[in-house]
Amino acid sequence: MQIRVSTLVAPHFAGVHRACNQHAYTHYWLKGGRGSTKSSYISIELILQLLRHPDCHAVVMRKVGNTLRNSVFPQLEWAIESLGLTAYFKTRTSPPEMTYSKTGQKILFLGVDDKSKIKSLKLPFGYVGLVWYEELDQFAGMDEIRNLNQSLLRGGPAYWCFYSFNPPKSRNNWVNEEQLLDDADRLVDHSTYLGVPPAWLGEQFLLEAEKLKAKNETAYNHEYLGEVTGTGGAVFENVEDMAMTNEQVSQFDRLHDGLDFGFAVDPLAYVAMQYDAKHEELYIFDEIYQQKLTNRQAAERIQQKSKGRRITADSAEPKSIAEMRDYGLSITGARKGPDSVDHGMKWLQNLAHIYIDKRRCPNTYREFVNYEYERNRDGQFISSYPDKDNHAIDATRYAMERDMPRARIRILK
Repeated sequence: MQIRVSTLVAPHFAGVHRACNQHAYTHYWLKGGRGSTKSSYISIELILQLLRHPDCHAVVMRKVGNTLRNSVFPQLEWAIESLGLTAYFKTRTSPPEMTYSKTGQKILFLGVDDKSKIKSLKLPFGYVGLVWYEELDQFAGMDEIRNLNQSLLRGGPAYWCFYSFNPPKSRNNWVNEEQLLDDADRLVDHSTYLGVPPAWLGEQFLLEAEKLKAKNETAYNHEYLGEVTGTGGAVFENVEDMAMTNEQVSQFDRLHDGLDFGFAVDPLAYVAMQYDAKHEELYIFDEIYQQKLTNRQAAERIQQKSKGRRITADSAEPKSIAEMRDYGLSITGARKGPDSVDHGMKWLQNLAHIYIDKRRCPNTYREFVNYEYERNRDGQFISSYPDKDNHAIDATRYAMERDMPRARIRILK
């Protein structure tokens, strides 16, 4: 049986297709905008992998079961027909199910709102090797996904899990947060309609896209390019991920270290950074971010990273500062004033770039990209900074306070 995949799949997905054939990853997160054909690609890939692995079955999932019949089910029907395999598959719609007649392999369609079907899943042979979560952002979070995978991915040598979604607007949506985290067994791919042959989409689709781009570019960026445009309340628009090598870090010569105390509920946050004053660029390359560290434990760990450099800490805890000084740290309390938070935040916002290595500093990166202004009771943003999920941010402010007075004139001009 010879199948020409290139005529059915947009060129953009060639690399993902190769990775699937080589089983380079278990988890494939496919995000993108409207018309990116990511769901069409996954439906084709799922059928191809089913045929290649006769001991595998597939499970296709949506958050709500009654959405299956009008979404992923016809999508798989299209894939089967496009591959010329209609004669080899038996389908039924209640409950939705497809069977490859040559081997008896099944494609099952399940909604998470009926977890009993997932827990009592029975297969005639083999194991569930292929899983597709469509509209991933509609699921409750990674805890729910992990629990589902623990129930489904059992008893087999290899698995392919596909996750498709249009990134939600808000950076603090769980999907947007999760896809920022590095996972060696996960491929994150971003696609847009611009990588799809225009004839596949049609003239009207392209006209509508251009119309929205001219009218509301932010909406266009979100809907058609799949960009996380925020909710209008992001505090830091100048943050970028940058992978920093050991060699690059060893050459940093304008180093600053900050510390925000925490213990039971809030974590202790230590952050190390390089500041390029000429270009107004901050490079954050190291962190400690942990709960229930004693002052002695924290001091020992910080000493290994700071190598004797001066550390600026939250002056609200003079006893902890004195204790850490006794343990050998060069540490002083931050100078605080009535407007120190506002001044420090504005100074960070006005930097040309805040580069953070999310592999070295995942918690610092998460805090900076997700931090939003406070909201009032009507849900509207106000010019105030919430005192939560900002421990690494505070540590950064303390670290950089020595450089802020020189920038004050520029900020207030």
